[in-house]
Amino acid sequence: MNDSSSHFSDPRLAKLDGFHVEIDGARERADIVLDRPPFNVIEMDQRDQLRFVFEALDEDARVRVIVLRAVGEHFSSGGNIAGFLQASPEHVSKLAWNIGAPARCMKPVIAANRGYCFGVGFEISLACDFRIASETCLYALPEQRLGQIPGSGGSARLQKIIGITRTKDIVMRSKRISAKQAYDWGIATDCVSDDKLEMATDALVDELRTFAPLAQRTAKALLNTTEDTNLQAAIELEGHSYSRLRQSDDFREGVEAFLAKRKPKFRGT
Repeated sequence: MNDSSSHFSDPRLAKLDGFHVEIDGARERADIVLDRPPFNVIEMDQRDQLRFVFEALDEDARVRVIVLRAVGEHFSSGGNIAGFLQASPEHVSKLAWNIGAPARCMKPVIAANRGYCFGVGFEISLACDFRIASETCLYALPEQRLGQIPGSGGSARLQKIIGITRTKDIVMRSKRISAKQAYDWGIATDCVSDDKLEMATDALVDELRTFAPLAQRTAKALLNTTEDTNLQAAIELEGHSYSRLRQSDDFREGVEAFLAKRKPKFRGT
């Protein structure tokens, strides 16, 4: 893999703060790697850059799947606590928008979590489409211990996934959740042994690449859009999306490949 911020023409990304990007064109994969060991603390300015990088990779034709992972034994212990007192109100008001970048990204995004996944580390993982947790992973939103609440979408996203009772238990008690419990509750997509985290992530990337890009992007957008709509509206939107994909080259290729008992060759059109 290549490792360089020179992938990007945007001057705001000339020097990445606390993370780097690896792009593997042959595997149509980009990795955003938190790289401030041992705890990969996420600084205020880093949040802006993470958003810009997700937006840039979303436009990069070489990339089909994005992986968010970290160097070392901990994904992230959270944000720089002192930074919250130093940041302007205008900057603080953008926290949830920046950390929500993986959800807005059209391409599938995988978070590979091990060790501490606290605060903003948990929140940005919740904004991803898939969370693969190693058995060492601990999830937490510990802001109550600081006299604060999660400010980057954590409590809202978590409540959508596991409901209000469990979310109150985690948020109001600053409770740590093991990887196994997170998997049982539907927070984590999968729970694997620590030495299998990279292998499981690789396998999911390769699996996602086998599907039609246009259908994949449509499915993500549809599910995100209909999360808060009523059933009838969701069915209506699903029907419109289905009808649009019905005209795609990839759908024709998928049907023809199925009938011919061969692997489809999707082109994203």
